[in-house]
Amino acid sequence: MAAMGLTTLTGCEGSDMFSVNGPDWLSEKIDSIANSNKGTAPTISPTTLGATDNSDAWWTSHLDADVKIESNKSYSTTFTNYTSGANNYNNYVVVLRKADKTEYAVMRSDDYCWGDAVGGNGGPLITHSNSASDDWGAWLAQMNGAKVTVTVTNYGDNTADVVAEVTGTEGLTSTQKYLGIPVESADLYLDFTTDGCHYVFDKAEMDVADVKDQQPESMELLDVPAEVDKGTSVKEFTSTLKAKVTYSDGAVKEVPASDLEFIVVPDMKTVGEKYVVATLNKTLLGKAADKTISANAKFSVVAGIKSITVTKAPEHTNYYFFNSSALEGVDHTLAFDPTGMEVTAKYVEGEDAVLDNSKLTFSRIPATAGKHEVTITTENGRTATVEVNVAKSAVKAVTPSPVSLGAADCSTAWWTEFTKDMKIPAGETFEFNFTNYSSGANNWNNYVVILRKADLAEYAVVRADNYGWGDGYAACTPIGTQGDLATWLATMNGAKVKLFVTNCNNGTADIQAIVTGNDGSVTTQSYLGINTINPSDLNVAFTVDSSHLKFNAASSARKHYTRAHRR
Repeated sequence: MAAMGLTTLTGCEGSDMFSVNGPDWLSEKIDSIANSNKGTAPTISPTTLGATDNSDAWWTSHLDADVKIESNKSYSTTFTNYTSGANNYNNYVVVLRKADKTEYAVMRSDDYCWGDAVGGNGGPLITHSNSASDDWGAWLAQMNGAKVTVTVTNYGDNTADVVAEVTGTEGLTSTQKYLGIPVESADLYLDFTTDGCHYVFDKAEMDVADVKDQQPESMELLDVPAEVDKGTSVKEFTSTLKAKVTYSDGAVKEVPASDLEFIVVPDMKTVGEKYVVATLNKTLLGKAADKTISANAKFSVVAGIKSITVTKAPEHTNYYFFNSSALEGVDHTLAFDPTGMEVTAKYVEGEDAVLDNSKLTFSRIPATAGKHEVTITTENGRTATVEVNVAKSAVKAVTPSPVSLGAADCSTAWWTEFTKDMKIPAGETFEFNFTNYSSGANNWNNYVVILRKADLAEYAVVRADNYGWGDGYAACTPIGTQGDLATWLATMNGAKVKLFVTNCNNGTADIQAIVTGNDGSVTTQSYLGINTINPSDLNVAFTVDSSHLKFNAASSARKHYTRAHRR
């Protein structure tokens, strides 16, 4: 109403409301209204983020205060991105987290992300893409001075999107999308950080808008099982299904079964191949859609399994463990290796058949010496058992070559120097003793352990700071006791490290480290159950990253180990 009144007044003949000659009280009133509106939009501070020579190391600069992203709102900010140009990732980085700084996701400009909410490295639980990914070189060449608009949308249903629209210095346009990020809508905050880059924001205030409703365009059914037991109802079968829906303006959401309608063609009453058809008639915000969309997926109705029997024993039934002091208070268990095993199912009707081991689950095995029974379970709850023998691993003190790895001034770059590979036989534990020297620049500027095959195909690469990657890393349990990382890092230059690597002979390997800092403090780091290991082809090597390692001779390592266990 106030705005309407002002509009009416401006139409009065001879009005000088906005002239410099207007009455003082009116000018003061206008200023008061303008000032009252200041600060209602969230603000970015500082408006220049990061060292302007792009010298910031990773995670060096952050906003002075995280920006709260309210439910059912979209927040946008525009900035000029400056980069060192050294790597794709030396550009803007978006961080979504809680008020207590617990991260949902860290998202780079080059279509790579990580965080618990997105499923770890690479973001397997979300949809993400960059329209420039066909030619990263051309994209990077235009990022020093590129104009970027980042929009964060909180849908109010515990999901969020991050979309960046980029215009390069020579006109190349691209879009980076991270869609369907699981968050807590009431506890969502935005931050930016640096890595060889800096930002200059166009303005301090962010633009805020209500979430725009969108029509459903297409969908894909998720979590459809390959097989369903005969006698299962349509309602029971479909209750756990979901659909990934793409909407008219590009939003992508997972929709639960409760928002979908289902039919099965031709029926659920007979054994054989079937199709489940789902329909959706709701918009992004849950209103009636202009049109109904559908999706289908194939599955099979099978006769239920009556019982199972192990008809061929697994190849490996002798497992090994080693428990160092790094595992005090840890419930150490081993995974079962079904390689070579055959389990035969007896069905309620029809012929017996060997089951695919991927359709079975297996109980964990205590890391204690003796015989242990493993329970094998089908999807419908039928069980069988198999016995394995667990023994304590023999420990061998080993000295890598070279005994001094990396430049003594910690100037050696990442992935440029390595020890020779050392093959660990099945059932053995290798012990390494060394002094770790660090540049102190970053958490990862310390020792790095590589597990790989003889042909250099990696199982896993793990760092000193409770972080790693590789095909076998996702299955492992990383346990670090570093606490405050800055405090820990200060103790790592000259730290004494005792590190064990065990070939458990079950397709997994364990890494355990006991670290005595330069101040006498003791921390531990372990990676238990790294999988995809071929027990006959497990090699370990070390590398450095702005760090330097000095290994003890094997004889002194053995004496150190023996004394430690006499106490």
